[in-house]
Amino acid sequence: MAGSVYTVAQINSYIKNMFTHDYLLAAVAVKGEISNYKYHSSGHIYFTLKDKQSVISCVMFAGNRRGLSFSLQEGMQVIVYGRVDTYERDGKYQLYAVRIEQDGLGELYEKYLKLKEELEERGLFAQEYKKPIPKDCRVLGVVTAPNGAAIRDIISVAKARDPYVQIILYPANVQGANAAPSIVRGIRMLEEYGVDTMIVGRGGGSIEDLWAFNEEIVAQAIFDCGIPIISAVGHETDFTIADFVADVRVETPTAAAALATRDVAGIEQAIGVYRQQLVKEMNRKTEKYRLTVGRCAARLTGLSPKSKIADRRFFTMQSEDRLKDAMQRKLDGRRNRLALAAEALNGVSPLLKLSQGYSFSETKDGRCINDAAMVKPGEDITVYVKNGHIDATVNSIEVTRN
Repeated sequence: MAGSVYTVAQINSYIKNMFTHDYLLAAVAVKGEISNYKYHSSGHIYFTLKDKQSVISCVMFAGNRRGLSFSLQEGMQVIVYGRVDTYERDGKYQLYAVRIEQDGLGELYEKYLKLKEELEERGLFAQEYKKPIPKDCRVLGVVTAPNGAAIRDIISVAKARDPYVQIILYPANVQGANAAPSIVRGIRMLEEYGVDTMIVGRGGGSIEDLWAFNEEIVAQAIFDCGIPIISAVGHETDFTIADFVADVRVETPTAAAALATRDVAGIEQAIGVYRQQLVKEMNRKTEKYRLTVGRCAARLTGLSPKSKIADRRFFTMQSEDRLKDAMQRKLDGRRNRLALAAEALNGVSPLLKLSQGYSFSETKDGRCINDAAMVKPGEDITVYVKNGHIDATVNSIEVTRN
């Protein structure tokens, strides 16, 4: 039984000291294949160097990166020059790269490029075969692992954007020997179910982790599918064969969920704006037509038979009044003239003379006697006076000589 008890820090410090004094590890050149690389915002590059038997974690600090003349690619075969040391805080050793040189492509990457070139020649990447993503997705199909972060992100984003969307998950294997057939079955079953849009994907990883999405059977299943497929495999820097065959490729499962679903809140907000604009325009149109109807009503009132009859009735009444006035004036004029004539006639009227003591005589046959020679003695005559007549007989006649 050990006699001394050490702290974790003491053990890590001791191991680091061993690495520091091992001159073999102070300057090494290690050959391997690049995998799972990441360019950090600080300028550092983190990656894994591997061969068929093992892997080692590597880091190249920003200060040494200035001498790197190419970008790291998944599966790239390189020689890394640097030192192997321990990160004392975590107790993990890694290769601290000072210089990296290319040494050809890895086997998987060569296989990837070969299949990519073959499928492109067969037309599986052609743009004319790409189907548009429906804008009104009611049923969303997802082919991915049931317990991964990808499905959680898809459900979270999809439900936040469209609470009414139905999500059908096919729980596929997305890594390992059985992954490719599992993904193909998921695509075919969801197509048979009749989803509106399909997301096929998983989170990021190394080229080995994502290899199922580089298999020809998966590429062919995506190409043959009649449902629009969104490929969401890996992170922004990861491209798989599935990305090129799919109708749309996005960087992450989160982005795929956002692309596949409607923004219901945004649609409702837009509807509210359109409603306000519609009400405003309807009010403007209504007021415009109200004024037009008012003008037409005024014109119609002026042109209606009732209005014309009223106008004619008013004109007739005025004409009647004018006619009455004219007739009255005529009558008054005639009456005045008649009065004058009566006065003139009265001045020469025999009756007036008779009333003044005069009389006139006529023969029996009605002739007015105005000459003494018209009668003879013994002839009967009639003498008219003021209040009657007198029948008389002529006794004698006396003619007055002027």
